[in-house]
Amino acid sequence: MSSAVSATLPGDPPGGRRAAWIWGIGVAVYFVAVIFRTSLGVAGLDAADRFDVNASALSTFSILQLLVYAGMQIPVGLLVDRLGTKKVLTIGVVLFTVGQLGFAFSPSYGMALVSRALLGCGDAMTFISVLRLGTRWFPARRGPMIAQFAGLIGMAGNLVSTIVISRTLHGLGWTTTFAGSALAGAFVLVLVLLFLKDHPEGYEPPPAEHAGATYVRRQIAAAWREPGTRLGLWVHFTTQFPAMFFLLLWGMPFLVEAQGLSRAVAGELLTLIVLSNMVVGLVYGQVIGRHHAARAPLALGTVGATALLWAATLAYPGDRAPMGLLIALCVVLGACGPASMIGFDFARPANPPERQGTASGIVNMGGFTASMTTLLAVGVLLDATDDNFRIAFSSLFVLQALGAVQILRLRARTARRERERLVASRVEAVHVPV
Repeated sequence: MSSAVSATLPGDPPGGRRAAWIWGIGVAVYFVAVIFRTSLGVAGLDAADRFDVNASALSTFSILQLLVYAGMQIPVGLLVDRLGTKKVLTIGVVLFTVGQLGFAFSPSYGMALVSRALLGCGDAMTFISVLRLGTRWFPARRGPMIAQFAGLIGMAGNLVSTIVISRTLHGLGWTTTFAGSALAGAFVLVLVLLFLKDHPEGYEPPPAEHAGATYVRRQIAAAWREPGTRLGLWVHFTTQFPAMFFLLLWGMPFLVEAQGLSRAVAGELLTLIVLSNMVVGLVYGQVIGRHHAARAPLALGTVGATALLWAATLAYPGDRAPMGLLIALCVVLGACGPASMIGFDFARPANPPERQGTASGIVNMGGFTASMTTLLAVGVLLDATDDNFRIAFSSLFVLQALGAVQILRLRARTARRERERLVASRVEAVHVPV
């Protein structure tokens, strides 16, 4: 009887090796998407020369990509809830591969913008799908660690950009580098089509009612009403962007032009951010898995440490910050990605399985909206101040302050709702109908 009952609980699958294999395919797609997303970060100076554009026009590449990404999050969440992971990932792989290939052969700035928009659209379909895949194949208690592992592997994609893409770009040239990397998209597309499954056998999700616009509005409204969803969005908003805007575009120009470092040394510092991210992700996943109450302190601690190191770097009295301070900054920036994953740990218990995609989409909008805003502000301020990086980068403190206030405002309400939900679930478990 117990096994029959467990087989009817799609929200608590057993996990195991097959789950790891299926989930690994989804994560491989996300890995490739991150390579494509961050490849411009090491090619920013080359792109400025290739398309003969200034700082504002250069930042438009990443802004447009993130604008499409952020704008797609809720629609993608709804698509994942309705169509399942495999179909959405398939569409995503096709789009970001075509975008990367188009970027390789773009003859003009306008065509390159179109290609980055396609890439952003496909990229937008990956992470939420991977989170949904994890909830369908692994027990709920594994959620925090699964999310952190997904983020860790995604950052490994960033590592490929900072090490491999940057080297091949200067050894093989623009077209060969970006066209060659597009082959990775074709490879993961084959894996998705041949092997990916939405859920284990016997753990099919219950059928959901899809009544057009009414259903969409109901899903979004129900997810937004949960304080855990809103807290998750603000945690993601506040923690992700201080490292994202740096890795995605402005890190290399800042380190080379403002700090006087060589491209090789600047690349090593960007790599340090990625390596720190991977280590901190493992630590945060373990801590949150064992101590659920540590989520908000870890998020707020990361925000505070990031603001402190950025302030020390930008306010340093000399023309250039010492290497020790830059290293400390990069190590702390590595904690931003894992801290942003905490946002999903607030939204996940606040929403039922049939609404997980929608809630994750709302959360995921946060950090990318903040990153897009910062990329735009930095580009405009650099042009307006004759490339004064100290003034331009100070814009990040405004968004950090806004996000920290919202986190403090929502954390108590979210904790109260989680306690109420836990008590209710225990009562239901005790009073089982016979």
